[in-house]
Amino acid sequence: MTDAHRPPPTLPLPFRMTPCAQAVAIVLALGAQAATAEEVVTPAPARILVTGSSIKRIQGETALPVQTIKKDDIIKSGATTAAELMKMISANNAPLTDGASITDNTGGQRGFNGANLRGIGVSSTLVLLNGRRMANFASPGDSAGVDLKNIPAGAVERVEILKDGASAIYGTDAIGGVINFITRKDYVGADVNVYASTTQEGGAGKTAASVGGGYGDLNTDRFNVFGVFDYQKLDSLRSTQREFLKERPLATNLPFYMSSRTDPANIRLTSKQRSDLQAAGYLIGGEAVTERTINPFSPACNPPATIYAANQVSQGCSYDYMQDTEIYPEQETMGFLGRGVYRINERTDISLELMKNQTTTTYVSSPNPLQITGVPVSVVNGWLGDRALPTSGNVELRQRVTEGGNRSNEVVSDAQRFVLALTGGVGGWDYDLGLNYASNETSDRMVNGYFLYDEFVAGIKGGQINPFGPSPAAGKSLIDSIKVDEVGRRSKGVTTSIDGKLTGSLMSLGGGELGLATGFEFRRETADFTPSALLNSNNIAGDRSSSGATLEATSNSRNISSLFAELNAPFTQQLEVQFALRYDNYSDVGNTVNPKLGVRWQPSKSLLVRGSAGTGFRAPTFSELYRPTSFGSSSAILPDPGCVAAGNALVDCTDQVPVERRSNADLKPEKSQQFSFGFVFEPLRNTSVSVDYWNIKKKDIISGLAEEIILENLDKYEAPYVTRDADGFITNMVLQKQNQGVLKTSGIDFEGAWRSDATLYGRFGAKFSGTWVLEYKRQFGSEEFVDNVGRFLVDQVVQEWRHRLSFDWELGQVGLTVSNSFSSGYTDHNKAVDPNAAGGDGALLPPRDVSSYSTWDLVGNWNVSKALKLRAGVLNLFDTAPPFSNQSYYFLSTYDPTYTDPRGRTYYLSANYSFR
Repeated sequence: MTDAHRPPPTLPLPFRMTPCAQAVAIVLALGAQAATAEEVVTPAPARILVTGSSIKRIQGETALPVQTIKKDDIIKSGATTAAELMKMISANNAPLTDGASITDNTGGQRGFNGANLRGIGVSSTLVLLNGRRMANFASPGDSAGVDLKNIPAGAVERVEILKDGASAIYGTDAIGGVINFITRKDYVGADVNVYASTTQEGGAGKTAASVGGGYGDLNTDRFNVFGVFDYQKLDSLRSTQREFLKERPLATNLPFYMSSRTDPANIRLTSKQRSDLQAAGYLIGGEAVTERTINPFSPACNPPATIYAANQVSQGCSYDYMQDTEIYPEQETMGFLGRGVYRINERTDISLELMKNQTTTTYVSSPNPLQITGVPVSVVNGWLGDRALPTSGNVELRQRVTEGGNRSNEVVSDAQRFVLALTGGVGGWDYDLGLNYASNETSDRMVNGYFLYDEFVAGIKGGQINPFGPSPAAGKSLIDSIKVDEVGRRSKGVTTSIDGKLTGSLMSLGGGELGLATGFEFRRETADFTPSALLNSNNIAGDRSSSGATLEATSNSRNISSLFAELNAPFTQQLEVQFALRYDNYSDVGNTVNPKLGVRWQPSKSLLVRGSAGTGFRAPTFSELYRPTSFGSSSAILPDPGCVAAGNALVDCTDQVPVERRSNADLKPEKSQQFSFGFVFEPLRNTSVSVDYWNIKKKDIISGLAEEIILENLDKYEAPYVTRDADGFITNMVLQKQNQGVLKTSGIDFEGAWRSDATLYGRFGAKFSGTWVLEYKRQFGSEEFVDNVGRFLVDQVVQEWRHRLSFDWELGQVGLTVSNSFSSGYTDHNKAVDPNAAGGDGALLPPRDVSSYSTWDLVGNWNVSKALKLRAGVLNLFDTAPPFSNQSYYFLSTYDPTYTDPRGRTYYLSANYSFR
């Protein structure tokens, strides 16, 4: 990003700029002029482009709060992926992680890792690579954004986080802020990096390697080419490999989250059949039959997953899925980033950047749960021997098909990007023109645990498959023959753009030159989704709609035209003002204009005061506008007051309800108003402290009205959204995307850095970054504002306080870094039911709080020589387990997977060798 290699023109040009545009004719004309220009140049201070502005400046604090994570910080953190780096950003709240996306609860986006600045939505955080857009994760769902797995981690030189709205600079998606991953440029030499880690309790080990090299000096050779290959392999982690999960069995902590689909299968009797068993003296665990749901093998059942829980199914078995699933997926990533640049003359470069990245992640959850009706008692008794049922007719089986294997999905996210850029200058003006092609393709393949539903049911009813234990050879052969190995969903998203910027100075002011940047962007976005024919046959057990509805293939596109301008006015040596304005026109949702004002005042060398104000917008995504209606079940297990009012027990009225998810072609863009102000204070050399207050108000929030909100406000939402059967149980709940309500949030960011002078005992340093959320209030539909700070609400928690703290020590060729990541405690979800309360009718568990989460890392380094550097570290030094939570929104229970790490204490070694 530095321009130190390129001497600036003779004309005073304290402000220069980066990408933004003009038309193809202008590109050619400017390129031709630049190629023939011969100018005398003189050295001047190097200027850089800082995220959040289009105008280059001498490095230093700007009017906008930008956090920078340098290469050395990344290495010391032990992070090897962009997703792992997010723990260093205290403003990243409620992100989308592997733990959260391990099921389809997110709306069909299994495999998506997304950043979430300010916690106002993954779709409101813009992720850039070298200042330009990448294609969003292609699979349609509730969130839109760049998959962090597609960032070429081995090539990242630094990360700049603009913790302020930036729609006036970058357009849509930047309401919460911008994360800009910046890679190496003009590199000469070669590097080899290797990394290996292992966890204390086993599982989730990692190996990584990267090889990079570059050749050619731009100043002397007039060219440079470089490339970085990156490879990472992450092992899976099963729930049974973690002691903290063994200590939290659902049976004693959250019994209502257990399933009645078990192995051996539970049997659901009719009232008459129960009477037959009673009359015959049939016993379950030595007791007379009193329930309609029984299991002849209870209470022995089949631990550790299928267990006896008297407070759940008193004469049957219950299934603890947390004892038979993976909590961290196996993952393999291969990536390449390359760049070639040719210097046409002293002011003109042409470059081509190539990025290719493929991540394959295998998500493994519990075996298939099935509910099979109409099974003849005669067939059932054929498997039960001396436990045969003394009755007749048909029964219902509630089975966990462990013989079919754990449900496993292989998700491949394949990203690529090509950027052709021409940078140069004419007279006192610089230009940067670019052609950007970016794509993301995803496929979701069922590789195990799925099978043809109709054929399996026929095998059960025909007596070939044993629902109570291992099947005979013929039954196993049948199961193997009907297993599904199929790519059920394919998606592709493409972003193609031409952009250009023209930058220079208009006149001299008291503090320097009045800098101007102006430019354009023409962008086309396309998205395609294709379900397989087998998926649409609705005959895949584990991935079928109870309503019989099928998925439609979709293909959507739109054009976006943008114009923008930015002024940077240093009125005095102390006072600088930034003003930006952007116009965007979307072919499908209309146009918007967004301004931005920033002020930087430096009354002394040690104090800088800054502030900004502006508006923002987020255009609705293709998925929100056009995604076909889908049918499934609610993400969370929730109590239904309407069912209770119909005369049913709370324990029977608490469940996942059938839902119908709809898009909405009439959505408007989300709009925001935001401002920030703060100061940077440097009382001593190598010591700085910054404090920034921020405030965001976002309206016309695009969201489906959450199940939890509908159930808690049935007087308003029952009629339009809820359908019930004659007994009062919900048969369908409509969740349609709408522009609804307002979100208000504010807080204070703190940053600090200190570094000592060299002493006899070495050099010491400290860094700190923290976010204190003062307000986070969400409005759902016509409801009053509901506070989300320090409380799990609907689908997320917004912690009141988060920080990252590190201490450094260096002496000669060795050093140590100790760092801490902290998230404050909060009020738990508290929607779980105690089935034994109220005489067996059930009642909500007492309210509780989730403890704070604090982990410490220790990293040591040894610079063996100028070429060889070694590092060793312990992540999560004190082996801190995720705090207990009763949240029911995410598949992984007893903790919140969105911000915690179940891997525990992790040891790693890394080495870097440089050839110069």
